[in-house]
Amino acid sequence: MTTLPHRLGRSAHLRLGVTGDGPRAEKRMQTVLGANGQIAVELAKELSRAYDTGLRLVSRNPRAVSATDELVRADLLDADQTAAAVAGSDVVYFTAGLPADTALWQAQFPTMLRNALDAARGARAKFAYFDNTYMYPQDDRVQRESTPFAPVGPKGRVRAEMATMVLDEMARGDIPVLIARAPEFYGPGRTQGFTNSLVIDRLKAGKTPIVPVRDDRRRTLIWTPDASRALAALGNAPDAFGQTWHLPVDEDRLTYRGFVDAAAAAFDRAPRYRVAPEWVLRAAGAVSPAAREIGELLPRYRSDNLFDSTKFREAFPEFRVTSYREGLDAIRREHDAARTS
Repeated sequence: MTTLPHRLGRSAHLRLGVTGDGPRAEKRMQTVLGANGQIAVELAKELSRAYDTGLRLVSRNPRAVSATDELVRADLLDADQTAAAVAGSDVVYFTAGLPADTALWQAQFPTMLRNALDAARGARAKFAYFDNTYMYPQDDRVQRESTPFAPVGPKGRVRAEMATMVLDEMARGDIPVLIARAPEFYGPGRTQGFTNSLVIDRLKAGKTPIVPVRDDRRRTLIWTPDASRALAALGNAPDAFGQTWHLPVDEDRLTYRGFVDAAAAAFDRAPRYRVAPEWVLRAAGAVSPAAREIGELLPRYRSDNLFDSTKFREAFPEFRVTSYREGLDAIRREHDAARTS
């Protein structure tokens, strides 16, 4: 794959719809760090579809999403490799993930992010940080961009440290920086999260869904392709930088009971499920490392989880959010297509 030209200064509106460039204009280079995850793959698709840009995908073993993608192998734990991978970029997206392993998060995540920020500063590139909500209070308070951090476990403290690192970079003002924050995922493909593994994947397998802790509390879930589309929109809107953004979600705040009903209907199944009490899930952590790693997130399932994305919806009124019904129907179609292929 050849390196695409870069460094085009182009105006973009905060709202969707970016004007095209003249025939002689060089394409900007947009670089995705951590390029093989679900968010990164959908981000690459959206950047290729909607924006006139060069696209560089960076990971230890990057895979092309489109034929014109530039692939770069780099270990984000290595500062020199990260700087070389970012060189010549106009916008850098940090979408890197790690397995749910506390020791790994503590040892690697802050270093990966610091190397990425240093590389973006060295390239004079804009930096878009994809974030989650682990650092927020796990109670029924509405989560807004101004919500103070109150992590309850070690992975939450790591994410709070990382978000603070990005906020400090934003405050210095050396390069344009933004934070794009998403709540719990649900989605197609390789989407990972409680809801996919306990509800959707079990329905695909013909098993009874499991609801964690309570079925009568309202949840906020984000459709992963919407998260990626919104991240691309922010990265291509100059006025979006210097701010934290909550990515857009369906405003229909379903309880887990309502979500299982909708998912079961999409799969033509009876809306049956089992509730796994918190003590059962914690007991499972005594014998299962995977269950132990998610223990710090269990308090969020005791209460309503209300994630507010008003700011994004008002800034991008043309952005169409996927409804739960539409998302679940798309997962069912994807599942049926995979079975018949």
